Amino acid sequence: QAYDDLSRWTVLLDIHSLCCGSLWYQLTSVVCCVQVLKWSDYCLPLACSPGHPFRVVGQASVDNFTRLGVAFIEDRLHLDDGLLPSKIVRSLHLSLEANRKKKERPGSEPFCNCQNLIPVGDSDYNSLGNHHLMDSHGHRLHLSSCHECLELENSTILSVKYASAENIPDLPDDNSPVGSWDENLDEVEHNASRSFAQSSKFDFNFKPPNVLVYTGGSQERFQAVSRLLSECMNMEDNIIYPLLPQQAFGDPWLDNTKLLVLAEEEPLPPQLQTRFLIYLSKGGRVLGLASTFCPPGLCLALRDRQPGQICTLSFTREDSAELKLNLLASGRVYIRDIQGRGEVELWGQLKGDDPHQREMVIVRVTHEEDDGEAVLCQVHLELAPDFHHLTSEGFDKLKVSNALRFEVLTEILTYLGITCKQNQTPALSPVHLLATSQASFLKWLQTHADQNGFLTFSKAYLKMVSSTELQGSCLLPEDSLALVTDSSASQKWAQFCMETYKKNLKTNQLGRILLYAEVVNSTMDLLEGLTLHLPKDVGLIVVAAQQIKGRGRGKNAWLSPLGCAMFTLGVQVDLTSRLGRRIPFLQHLAALAVVEAVCTLPGYQDIDLRVKWPNDIYYSNLMKLGGVLVTSTLIGATFHLLIGCGFNVTNSNPTVCINDLIQQYNKQCNCSLKPLSCAQLIGRTVSCLENLISSFQQGGPDAVLPRYYKRWLHSGTSVHLWSEDGLEAEVVGLDQDGYLQVYSKEQGVVSLEPDGNSFDMLKNLIVIKQR
Repeated sequence: QAYDDLSRWTVLLDIHSLCCGSLWYQLTSVVCCVQVLKWSDYCLPLACSPGHPFRVVGQASVDNFTRLGVAFIEDRLHLDDGLLPSKIVRSLHLSLEANRKKKERPGSEPFCNCQNLIPVGDSDYNSLGNHHLMDSHGHRLHLSSCHECLELENSTILSVKYASAENIPDLPDDNSPVGSWDENLDEVEHNASRSFAQSSKFDFNFKPPNVLVYTGGSQERFQAVSRLLSECMNMEDNIIYPLLPQQAFGDPWLDNTKLLVLAEEEPLPPQLQTRFLIYLSKGGRVLGLASTFCPPGLCLALRDRQPGQICTLSFTREDSAELKLNLLASGRVYIRDIQGRGEVELWGQLKGDDPHQREMVIVRVTHEEDDGEAVLCQVHLELAPDFHHLTSEGFDKLKVSNALRFEVLTEILTYLGITCKQNQTPALSPVHLLATSQASFLKWLQTHADQNGFLTFSKAYLKMVSSTELQGSCLLPEDSLALVTDSSASQKWAQFCMETYKKNLKTNQLGRILLYAEVVNSTMDLLEGLTLHLPKDVGLIVVAAQQIKGRGRGKNAWLSPLGCAMFTLGVQVDLTSRLGRRIPFLQHLAALAVVEAVCTLPGYQDIDLRVKWPNDIYYSNLMKLGGVLVTSTLIGATFHLLIGCGFNVTNSNPTVCINDLIQQYNKQCNCSLKPLSCAQLIGRTVSCLENLISSFQQGGPDAVLPRYYKRWLHSGTSVHLWSEDGLEAEVVGLDQDGYLQVYSKEQGVVSLEPDGNSFDMLKNLIVIKQR
């Protein structure tokens, strides 16, 4: 509890055997005539200090400590010489015990590389100096904080005071570390009949689903960290709460927390460092996000670089694969403390100019005899690429690595026992018929429905119902969806507003009749087969907020998170028309329409959206944020086409979205462009596409290619054909059929059809598309 001059103490026994359950007495010379309990009958004296006040240390079992405590409360506890103790304290040492074999992780044993390292002193961070205080007994941690000891003392006294001879509370055995000593006094008084000090080790598998985030009281930082965690974790199995500084001492969170996330910006006070070490010693799991928390076995040091500098992280996955990504560095690194007994595994290191230099920034820390585990990071996994101090170049670097950032964090959380995969697939929702003029289409539906109102198509089975029937007890077959035919056009959903869509739709035919669903298997499935029977003047579109089984080219899956604009549009083209004779152009026009939908808005013309051949929408030449899929069926002289399209609008993670680019542009150019919505951009995309189709039908490829080349990525790009060692060629453009033209010295100009080839942006490689 306090430092003292050991020269004034007399050792009564070899104190190397000291363990939990020691007693510390402060005594006064008082003689009492009542029947007394002699302390030496119930404890083993270890040491004494004959100064004033006289103090002694003894070792007792839990049962004997209870007897001594009761006698102390009843003023009948004496030493052999009749001295009456005025104070009794139970001194606890946290013994870190292991009940399971530690899991080895790929990666070599880290070593201490102090090149360009500045030790962290007390004036900067408490972790280095504080570490030695915590680890003064090797891997045993002593409760040296006055606040902790006073709380412990009061809890101990009260637990004995309110115990009766028939109902002594159960206390931990001699070898157990601290129990639930964090209960406040009121709780102890109201629960005196039950044990306040149950087993200190918890069974991790049965922990409540509480994830506590400590940010030093910063609400803004808590919101940012909790938002990130909620995007990685399965929120059906986990609940995120803030842990405030005052709650860290008073609330009984130690035994009710599945994961403690430390993301404070300021150095941890020694008392909180101790508190979090207690949680760790009780088998807790800790995730450190640029925190100064440092368990035994580690020290923190300053790196000779600016905080917030973007560095390259090398992260070793559990399968030994190495991930390389760009992240913001905290300016600190971990170094191994050879005096500590903690086991440290290197998971992530920064790459420096020196290939032999290894700067530890992600480590797993355990102790040989402890269930607790900590994964500590000195790179900012918690900061999104839209961090307000970033330059344009910094934003690009972090955004390219954003998906890998989520991958690293998800693997860490999974290792710490947090479920990150969604357990349940969302249920399919009703489909709502919304249109500017839907009477003729509704009549057509009724003529194609059976007597029970069911519509059967190749991949869709719909039951026509009214909104009243939907709210009632309308029972549907398992494989069918409700088609609500009288939904109001003014109705709003969280991800879509029909009024916004109508305001931005400037077409004569395309997209005038809309089917909207919050959750579907695939928008393509709803229209497949249906459009083959539609009248020619019906422009039908299906929009969904979320897809369960989205489709891409070949066998690719199409990820469909909330915030992504997703639709399938039905288009009919005469085989004999200009576009009909060059139908591969349609996917190029659709991809161009998405870019034009944004870049033709006043003020948004410099947002760096691009078209990648043959069917992708890109941010600059860095990241994909959308794509197009076109399927066609030729019946007679008419192409019945389905244009499936999806592009990120508001879903910032894990890749990039249009509103990210707008926000970054506002910062760079000191502008205030408003974010865009899915309904707005879908309406504008369909309008741009109808305009592009009309231009093509009137003037052929030359009418649209100038606009296409203005937005595409590939002019003058050097590529290799079909393999990294293949022919080197230069991209020329599109030919009159919509195929990609490349020029090589060996073969001259070669045309590559889009359905058979794909452009690998990472390798500047055109490869045969795998089917």
